[in-house]
Amino acid sequence: MNFIPSSHTPRRIASLQPSATVILAAIGELDRVIACTKYCADVVPEVMSQPRTILADSWTANAEQIIAARSDLVIAAVPYQEKAVVEILKAGVRFLGLAPKTLADIYTDIATIAGVVGVSSRGEEIISIMQQRIEQVRARIVGLPRPRVFCEEWGKPLIASQAWVAELVEAAGGEFLGAPGRQISAEEVERFDPDILIAAWCGAGDRVPLEKIVVDRGWQGTRAARRPRVYCIRDEYLNTPASTLLRGLDALAFAIHPERFAVTDGIRQITSIPLPQP
Repeated sequence: MNFIPSSHTPRRIASLQPSATVILAAIGELDRVIACTKYCADVVPEVMSQPRTILADSWTANAEQIIAARSDLVIAAVPYQEKAVVEILKAGVRFLGLAPKTLADIYTDIATIAGVVGVSSRGEEIISIMQQRIEQVRARIVGLPRPRVFCEEWGKPLIASQAWVAELVEAAGGEFLGAPGRQISAEEVERFDPDILIAAWCGAGDRVPLEKIVVDRGWQGTRAARRPRVYCIRDEYLNTPASTLLRGLDALAFAIHPERFAVTDGIRQITSIPLPQP
């Protein structure tokens, strides 16, 4: 028997992406989420406060799971494989696919999801809060020097963080090095000689082995390692394109200008780096 929603807005949402779950929670519509991935709980712990079906994510979507959940809307986002999209479409459920790259894209996603569930004004409130917080941080770094920052979202292969992270680095008073979202060599990063190194690996939480990657890549001689200003920021704070990014902004602001911003949760700094061998 097919599930028929009680109104023109979706009532049973399957969220295959943590950012969508964050957005739905932020606009006060988490109760509509009847199925989500195990990763959603990392950024929205309250999602586990009541029974919900746990589904495969955007990368490994499964049509049978989606059908069994009796959802009337599936929200997913890149990265996903073509096979995963086929599985979502095969389920025959309305599909909202997100592909944000910039902060502007993220604001659009928030407005879109809020509009779909019929609470557009709440979406606009979240967007306004994000924009105001970013501008408040930007106002506090006016006139300060801009340290050069390399921020990575993956280690093997080495990939620079996304464009929205580059925007946050700039807002927090830094100069983002490299092409956002693109693969880069360890040798090229060494030639950049960044003042600050930041690792936020997708799926790694705060468990990036900072000392090991600096040594293995031969980065001991960089300015960042010598000072040392090498940090790990929780994956969820920089790689979840939603209001969670405000936590990442706070962490970036401390890493870039600790003389102006207080330490916050979700950031870890190494205290020493082994010297390079002669």
